[in-house]
Amino acid sequence: MLDELWVRSLHVSSLRRRDLHAEHADHVVFQASTIGALLDGAYEGDLSVAELAEHGDHGVGTFNGLDGELIAVDGEFLRADHAGDVAPIPGDTLTPFAVVAWFSPEVHFSLSAGSGLSELSAEIDSRVPDSDASLAVRVDGTFELIRARSVPRQEPPYRPLTEVVADQTVFELKEITGTLVGFRFPDQSAGIEAAGYHLHFVTSDRQHGGHVLEFRGGAELADEVDSETELRVELPPGVELEAPHADAALKTALDRVERAG
Repeated sequence: MLDELWVRSLHVSSLRRRDLHAEHADHVVFQASTIGALLDGAYEGDLSVAELAEHGDHGVGTFNGLDGELIAVDGEFLRADHAGDVAPIPGDTLTPFAVVAWFSPEVHFSLSAGSGLSELSAEIDSRVPDSDASLAVRVDGTFELIRARSVPRQEPPYRPLTEVVADQTVFELKEITGTLVGFRFPDQSAGIEAAGYHLHFVTSDRQHGGHVLEFRGGAELADEVDSETELRVELPPGVELEAPHADAALKTALDRVERAG
């Protein structure tokens, strides 16, 4: 059974690729597969980037075989490779996991120079006090530091994601202008989503980026937040929508793949 508190704030539904149709609905999160399936090594999806783009212009994810980090910003779908180099991605590229939304922010604020994830989280919590709310987040500005990562492409037989991240490439971008995009999901969504903040970064010139482990603003940062009310999950063959669960083992695994350096 899906967590009652989470369901109150986010209507969750699942569907298969054959049931998809293009849509442009605000405050709806569209997702390919689940983070639980990705943790288990389900690195082959059936949804293309072009199909994903029919459901949102803002988002994060990866590509089949974990071949880089997906960054969707202002309707551009980009790939950061294992070295952090960014390029547009062909529309027929498939994804095993991605989360997108049509970004229509309702909350706007600024963060002072030197701010990082803890300051961003505290400011969002003060402006959106519902801890069960699912949010799309965007931060624009000049950053003193972006600490990011990507992983090399994987080949079958696939290892669990917690093992793959041991081979990740971690790199730092300093005194750089760009955009953070991503989502914040509550603890009750763990297993379907990556609970907490899942952020990717791309420079203003769209040349560098990756999965964000840490950031520090070098100047005032412009922040925008969009509250989401519905989640639609496309399930590739072999993946089912299981009830979220925030047990200690899952939390440890998610912390390792999402935020460990």
